[in-house]
Amino acid sequence: MAASELYTKRARVWIPDAEEVWKSAELTNDYKHGDVSLQLMLEDGTNLEHNLDPKTKNLPYLRNPDILVGENDLTALSYLHEPAVLHNLKVRFMDSKLIYTYCGIVLVAINPYETLQIYGADIINAYSGQNMGDMDPHIFAVAEEAYKQMARDERNQSIIVSGESGAGKTVSAKYAMRYFATVSGTTSEANVEQKVLASNPIMEAIGNAKTTRNDNSSRFGKYIEIGFDTRYRIIGANMRTYLLEKSRVVFQADEERNYHIFYQLCASSHLPDYKNLKLSNAKDFLYTRQGRSPVIDGVDDTKELSATRNAFTLLGINESNQLGLFQVLAAILHLGNVEIKDRDSDSSVIPPNNRHLTAFCELVGVTYQDMSQWLCHRKLKTATETYIKTLPRLQATNARDALSKHIYAKLFNWIVEHVNKALITNIKQHSFIGVLDIYGFETFEINSFEQFCINYANEKLQQQFNMHVFKLEQEEYMREQIPWTLIDFYDNQPCINLIEAKMGVLDLLDEECKMPKGSDDSWAQKLYNTHLKTCSLFEKPRMSNRAFIIQHFADKVEYQCDGFLEKNKDTVNEEQINVLKASKKFHLLVELFHDEAKATSPTGQAAGTGGRTRLSIKPVKGREKSSKEHKKTVGCQFRNSLQMLMETLNATTPHYVRCIKPNDFKLAFSFDPKRAVQQLRACGVLETIRISAAGFPSRWTYQEFFSRYRVLMKQKDVLPDKKLTCRNVLEKLVEDQDKYQFGKTKIFFRAGQVAYLEKLRADKLRVACIRIQKTIRCWLARKSYLRKRSAAITIQRFTRGYQARRLAKFMRRTQAATTIQKNQRMVVERKRYRQKQAAALVMQTILRAYMARQMYQALLREQKVVIIQKRVRGWLARCWYKRCLESIVYLQCCIRRMRARQELKKLKIEARSVEHFKKLNKGMENKIMQLQRKIDEHTKENRLVKEKLVVLETSYTTESERMRAEVNRLRGVEEDAKNKGIRVTSLLEELEKLKKELSSTQKEKKTIEDWAKTYRHEMEKMVSELKEQNGSLKKEKDDLNRLIQEQSQQMTEKMARAIVQETQQLETDLNEERSRYQNLLTEHRRLEEKYDDLKEAMASSNVSKPGHRRTDSNHSSNESEYTYNSEYAELEEGSRAAEDVTRGIDTSLTLKLQKRLTELEQEKQSLRNELENKEDQFQRARARDDVEFKKARGAELEYESLKRQELESENKKLKHDLVEIRQSLLGKAATGAGAPGSPAYKVVLEQLNASCEELEVRKEEVLILRSQLVSQKEAMHHKETMTEPSVYVEDVSKLKDAGELKQAYVGLKDTNRLLEHQLQTQRRGYDNEVESLRGELQNVKEENNRQQQLLAQNLQLPPEARIEASLQHEITRLTNENLELLAEDPTASREARVNVLRRMVDLMEQLEKQDRTIRKLKKQLKVYSKRIGEMGAGQTEGQTSPGQMVDEPIHPVNIPRREKDFQGMLEYKKEDELKLVKNLILELKPRGVAVNLIPGLPAYILFMCLRHADYNNDDQKVRTLLTSTINSIKKILKKRGDDFETVSFWLANTCRFLHCLKQYSGDEAFMKHNTQRQNEHSLSNFDLAEYRQVISDLAIQIYQQLIKCMENILQPMIVSGMLEHETIQGVSGVKPTGLRKRTSSIADEGTYTLDSILRQLGAFHSTMCQHGTDPELIKQVVKQQFYIIGAVTLNNLLLRKDMCSWSKGMQIRYNVSQLEEWLRDKGLMTCGAKETLEPLIQAAQLLQVKKKTDEDAEAICSMCLALTTAQIVKVLNLYTPVNEFEERVSVSFIRTIQTRLRDRCESPQLLMDTKMIYPVTFPFSPSSLALETIQIPSSLNLAFLTRV
Repeated sequence: MAASELYTKRARVWIPDAEEVWKSAELTNDYKHGDVSLQLMLEDGTNLEHNLDPKTKNLPYLRNPDILVGENDLTALSYLHEPAVLHNLKVRFMDSKLIYTYCGIVLVAINPYETLQIYGADIINAYSGQNMGDMDPHIFAVAEEAYKQMARDERNQSIIVSGESGAGKTVSAKYAMRYFATVSGTTSEANVEQKVLASNPIMEAIGNAKTTRNDNSSRFGKYIEIGFDTRYRIIGANMRTYLLEKSRVVFQADEERNYHIFYQLCASSHLPDYKNLKLSNAKDFLYTRQGRSPVIDGVDDTKELSATRNAFTLLGINESNQLGLFQVLAAILHLGNVEIKDRDSDSSVIPPNNRHLTAFCELVGVTYQDMSQWLCHRKLKTATETYIKTLPRLQATNARDALSKHIYAKLFNWIVEHVNKALITNIKQHSFIGVLDIYGFETFEINSFEQFCINYANEKLQQQFNMHVFKLEQEEYMREQIPWTLIDFYDNQPCINLIEAKMGVLDLLDEECKMPKGSDDSWAQKLYNTHLKTCSLFEKPRMSNRAFIIQHFADKVEYQCDGFLEKNKDTVNEEQINVLKASKKFHLLVELFHDEAKATSPTGQAAGTGGRTRLSIKPVKGREKSSKEHKKTVGCQFRNSLQMLMETLNATTPHYVRCIKPNDFKLAFSFDPKRAVQQLRACGVLETIRISAAGFPSRWTYQEFFSRYRVLMKQKDVLPDKKLTCRNVLEKLVEDQDKYQFGKTKIFFRAGQVAYLEKLRADKLRVACIRIQKTIRCWLARKSYLRKRSAAITIQRFTRGYQARRLAKFMRRTQAATTIQKNQRMVVERKRYRQKQAAALVMQTILRAYMARQMYQALLREQKVVIIQKRVRGWLARCWYKRCLESIVYLQCCIRRMRARQELKKLKIEARSVEHFKKLNKGMENKIMQLQRKIDEHTKENRLVKEKLVVLETSYTTESERMRAEVNRLRGVEEDAKNKGIRVTSLLEELEKLKKELSSTQKEKKTIEDWAKTYRHEMEKMVSELKEQNGSLKKEKDDLNRLIQEQSQQMTEKMARAIVQETQQLETDLNEERSRYQNLLTEHRRLEEKYDDLKEAMASSNVSKPGHRRTDSNHSSNESEYTYNSEYAELEEGSRAAEDVTRGIDTSLTLKLQKRLTELEQEKQSLRNELENKEDQFQRARARDDVEFKKARGAELEYESLKRQELESENKKLKHDLVEIRQSLLGKAATGAGAPGSPAYKVVLEQLNASCEELEVRKEEVLILRSQLVSQKEAMHHKETMTEPSVYVEDVSKLKDAGELKQAYVGLKDTNRLLEHQLQTQRRGYDNEVESLRGELQNVKEENNRQQQLLAQNLQLPPEARIEASLQHEITRLTNENLELLAEDPTASREARVNVLRRMVDLMEQLEKQDRTIRKLKKQLKVYSKRIGEMGAGQTEGQTSPGQMVDEPIHPVNIPRREKDFQGMLEYKKEDELKLVKNLILELKPRGVAVNLIPGLPAYILFMCLRHADYNNDDQKVRTLLTSTINSIKKILKKRGDDFETVSFWLANTCRFLHCLKQYSGDEAFMKHNTQRQNEHSLSNFDLAEYRQVISDLAIQIYQQLIKCMENILQPMIVSGMLEHETIQGVSGVKPTGLRKRTSSIADEGTYTLDSILRQLGAFHSTMCQHGTDPELIKQVVKQQFYIIGAVTLNNLLLRKDMCSWSKGMQIRYNVSQLEEWLRDKGLMTCGAKETLEPLIQAAQLLQVKKKTDEDAEAICSMCLALTTAQIVKVLNLYTPVNEFEERVSVSFIRTIQTRLRDRCESPQLLMDTKMIYPVTFPFSPSSLALETIQIPSSLNLAFLTRV
């Protein structure tokens, strides 16, 4: 692909700029071939037309993709050119605050002008052992690479540190040496590494000064060779110096200082040691005031001088020599103040009695006359005569300054020589690492001889650098089998030849110096004539004939010829030197000039005024100088020393550090592009870039290329062979095959090709992203549409519902309004209707009454008429009716008779037929039924008519009665009205009388009301006053109560807080003390191992006698801390032998070690005492309140003390009875006095009954005593609370006014309340007392039962055991009584406790005597039994066992069956102890036999052996067994301390052995969970508490060894598994890397993964579980494991920029989740291991969260609580996008984070302490395993042990 094709629209380029050197711009149009200009747009939006060079047509530099900006290695950039390098350095320095950057093999270091926390011991440990490319750039990485290559390649190394003044060369060299001193250590006690570091303050004091560019600028070059032995530990060092700037002694420019040592002496002149130097303020001396800046901000010169003197002392320069050096330096200052005046134009003179010259002569021990004469005169020698010439004032002054410079140069050389002597060693040097701290390329406005020499040295160094870079490139190509052609790189050999070849600049200068009348002008003309036409690198300035220009590799430099000859000659007056050498008082001065052979020395010169600096050469150490060599010029000597330096560097493997000065104003993190580019060109960094860019700068392994550009491949292109796949893909992507080459393991690319591939990759990803975005946006749009649609439907539903509800509400309201209107209208209408109805009714009533009356009258008349008519008409009708009736009847009779006859005739006829008869019957039935129905209907009608009649009659009757009553009422009313009318008259008369009385009464009432009003007002006023008084009293009372409550609450809270704080503080102190104690144990163990190593080394160095070999029996051990004074005789002899050997070899070292061990023992004991004191303080803090309460109860305990005295007297009586019982039992023990019915038995029963009765009595007395005490306590309490109310009650009779009555009433109420409270308290106390009485009664019953059981058991025992059991029982009872007395009253029971203890001691002594007697008798019995068995063996034919007795009657007594019941003890012989230790500890392999054993079996076996020794009361056997066990465990751990299974196995067994010692110690605290059988197995004779502490310390040491072993196993896995390996494949892409490749994240064979870590953790856990390690201890181990994993991972994350990305944060969180899952599977989530990973989790979250807005900053601050501010800022600075789609963290956001976290109080340390070990504790874990059930496997070879 053509390069011009990359210049498309939106491509970014670099264009030159006068201000910023290079400025970024973006193409707005595509570039086409033949265009003469580019259309650009700057970053600020300005459009610009950039014209191309018409001759070269060179296009501007392309800018690298953003993801490559800020890379650790500049060679990783796709486009390698000056603007890319400058921009990358600026981004790293300004934005990320990273001062180190790789440029191929060069480390570029930019001076931050600020102290950074990146050089601590934790950083050194982090870089130690790491590959150079695996960590971020650092000076420690370069030092580690040099150290590693020295050890790996067996080749000397050198680190070349160069740069301008103020760039940080000295600091970089200092840190490199500190790294070597830290990681390598030393081979002796001389602390060589400290001496190497101590040389720095000395050389800085005498060789560094303040300049305008640097406050601590090195004014000389130095090369320090640090020597190493075969084990690569520092054994010594050697220093070579170059080009000391002597002119600074006599002249300093503005804002500069002389060397630091002068100002340090002036600042300390007031101290007694420096009084004789006659110094004062630095402003008083010419040599220290010329720069007018005598003080450096932040530097205390007095303290610096103290540090310098300490360094002198450490390097072996004694006090007298130090004072002599200061004397010489003070003399130089005084010499500078000597004033020389003109005598005439050709001579000068020093005034007599010059104060400063006098001081100079006194300090150096010379005469005033000689010194003043030769300062103003000069001796000239010719072939025939010698004469003295006077000097003018200017030449005399120059001669004085030349002498000062010469003295200082000699002093400097003397100090360097003695420093080298102090650093030299007698041990043979195997290899060395040289650190060259030398000046960089310099160019000033006026450049003289000094700059010429400096630039000449840099030309040589640049040539060596170019050749080395070219060599590395060539080796890389050959190693990868890449066809290569010669790379055209800048070769500065012509420039070097111009300077140092024959007839070169130096050669012509030396020739001119030899000429009698040589001058700078003549030398310049020779240069012009020789080189102006023959060499293109040499030029002549146009406007000057006294200067010349040389084209150096970095830049053109114009040198002024003035002063070249004088500086090259470097002359000094011979007679001045002779005067100084003649000093007899000051031997150090004579020693400085002992090598002066002639008056003229090449190491001094007369100062000229035209030059900037003056130079001196330190001759190479060890080379003898002849008189001829002294005549060599400065240039010649410098050329020779430089040639030797180059030979040394060429013989080593160089490592380059280029220091860059970012600005000239010493501003922190300020970057000046102009100054940076100038230095980059001068130091060769850009040349390295150019050489790399000329070939194939970009290099990828096939795996990395495949992983990075997999997205550019199709599925069919992916083949099993990754190499072939990459080849096929590249041929398709890049058509020009010259742009890349395939090596054996890597693919090489030309410059820009990686950018092209990145562009293709970015385009492919962009297309994929667009497709993903399209799909996602479609999905989001559809989801949004569906969500909006759903929302719209919901809104519509709710809107319609709302509208429906509004409509329903409106309808309801309308209906309601209608209803209201209807009802209202109804009411109105009804009211109106009722009014009308009432009116109508009235009218109708009247009208109807009238009409009714009229009708009634008419009806009455009509009725009467009708009656009359009725009667008349009735009579007439009856008359007519009768006549008609008679006629009709007669007629009917006639007719009926006729018809009847006819009918009769028919009937007669029909009767004769049946049918006629039937029809007749049928008709009759129907008629009957019809008649019946009619009858029923008529009956109903009659009944209804009757009912109506009854109702009418009833209503009529009621109405009639009502009317009668109404008539009667009206009559009565009429009568009443008449009576009332009569009464009204009388009432009116009475009313007049009442009115008169009322008027008089009203007058009286008014008078009374006025009086009542006055009275009421007075009463109200009085009441208000009383209320006010009452209110004030209540307020005061409430205030007092509130105040009391607040005070009590405050006191309670304060006490509670104080107790909580004190408790927390005590717990913190306890943990700290425990940690310190365990650290001391670690140190003690290290010293022990060192002591053992030295002892073995000394033993191996001695020639052993033939046939003699040390065995375990005479092997001595260092048990000063652990063992008692009595040891084996063999051990003592072995110890003495070892001491003799040690004393014979190195007594001083042995004494040091012994002293150190003694100090550690004392410190350990003091820590243990302090720990106990802390625990006592913790207990006392809890009991403080109780103690204070008890102090206030002195007066109330008198009664109780009396009762206790009585109890003590009764106790004595009981003891006396006990003595009688014992005497009675002992007196008749032999005759079986304990049998039932015997006198002793009776005495026991009597005493037992008496004791029981006495016990009941004492219990009752105790109860009475307690009740009285409680009553007294409550009475006193209520007496205190009722004091004030009682006064009120007593004074009730004296109260008179209302206020006193009120107070009395209040007091009475308070008294009632207190009485109620007292009553309730007494009731509660009574209830509690009843409960306690019940509990005590139950305890007494239990005690009685237990006594009876013990008595029954004692009666069943044999006589000897019966006595022993009774004594044991009595001791136990007395102990319990003592404890009870102690609990009740510690003071009163002290004497009783002492008596009881004495009695217990007596009883124990008697018991021991009886035990010894019994054991002796048993042994005799066994012997007799054995003899009897042997005698009867023939008769019984071996059927009788050795322990059997022949005599049958005593068979049950002598051979009890109980002997077969094992007691859980193992017996061994004294001589088998070594075999026991050897088989059980030294030769036991956990992977073999121990795997199939019971967990902790060795611990059980050792304890069972210890139990037997305790049972036999053999203190020596106990001591030797424990000592041998401890020593053997230490020995096996020392031998196999790297084997995790061994360490874990013995940690588990040591803890089990410690738990057994506790469980069977007899302490009640450890016997709570024991069975009865286990309690019987407790140790009976020895208290092994001290040994428990020793074994606990041993367990701590084993635990720390286990942690160290685990750390060594896990350390190589953590970084690879947690950070580098891609657990989630494809998430994190591989970015382009530079020359220093990092470890690949692709899992190759042998690469550790997260699964490797999990498998290893599982192996650790299963091993510890298999060995029976306590679960609590396993939790502590796992917590420590996870802490190591988290700390190492986080530290590497903080030091690796390539790991700080979003995808890596996801990987880390996934890995942490897998670790948490492992914890969950193992049930260890509560062990605190997860919390140790919290910093790592928060760091991973920090990589993934948004980092833009203030809200994001607030979220980060609240989230990252486990990270320090430095760690948070570091992660944000290191955050690096892997793809173009990610964004960097802005500087403003980081500043916001720092501002928000400013108030945090935390350590500034960046890295976590990976060596920190949590304090371990061993919680007591009793075993349920019965000792008597343990079987010993035969595989242990312990057949000599016998179960007992």
